[in-house]
Amino acid sequence: MTLLRLSGVHTHIGRYHILQGVDLDVPEGEMTVLLGRNGAGKSTTMRTIMGLWRASAGSITFDGAAIEKEATPAIARRGIGYVPENMGIFGGLTVRENLVLAAASGPISAERLERVLSLFPPLKTFYELPAGNLSGGQKQMLSIARAMIEKRRLVLVDEPSKGLSPSMVKTMTEALAELKRSGTTILMVEQNFATAEALGDSVAIMDDGRIVHRGRMAELAADRSLQEKLMGLSLEAHQ
Repeated sequence: MTLLRLSGVHTHIGRYHILQGVDLDVPEGEMTVLLGRNGAGKSTTMRTIMGLWRASAGSITFDGAAIEKEATPAIARRGIGYVPENMGIFGGLTVRENLVLAAASGPISAERLERVLSLFPPLKTFYELPAGNLSGGQKQMLSIARAMIEKRRLVLVDEPSKGLSPSMVKTMTEALAELKRSGTTILMVEQNFATAEALGDSVAIMDDGRIVHRGRMAELAADRSLQEKLMGLSLEAHQ
């Protein structure tokens, strides 16, 4: 079943025509990875889904309901979480306060809190300290923990491994794999091909504001010539 569908979506930012007819299906219960060079329109796609930038044409449906004209808070209330590339945390608040604010439906159960913190041990260590004191990798952990603290049907994750050390990438990959195992549908923008291959079920590749390839991640990972044709890379070079 398709949980999220974009059909002919265009987005203008000022005089710039960024998305130029995006068609994308995100199957329920899977992780779909959005790949493409810098400037291809990946982050704009995520922000357009969340209503942060308004689609100028086309439709976006979530669980069969049109959401392209809805405000961001209304979209979030449908059960869609968003982890932006800039992490989206509140640096002046503690780790605990950041997590409490992310739990829109009410108090966090002790069981769920412990499960999320067990994936990110540094967050437990710095639980009562300001989030602004965390390292870059720890801030990214907190951003993802905020998306996980309340059960959501769909989570959009933009560049989770960007700028992180290999050990931090491993932790992030394990946490996202756990989120997927819990039944959450994920749409992820990722530049690290090894991370994308490890987590992705489906893949879509963007270029110049359009989707130019859609398929199964395993098929793309196994076809080096297709990787080179679509993205100018080989799997071996991105491990």
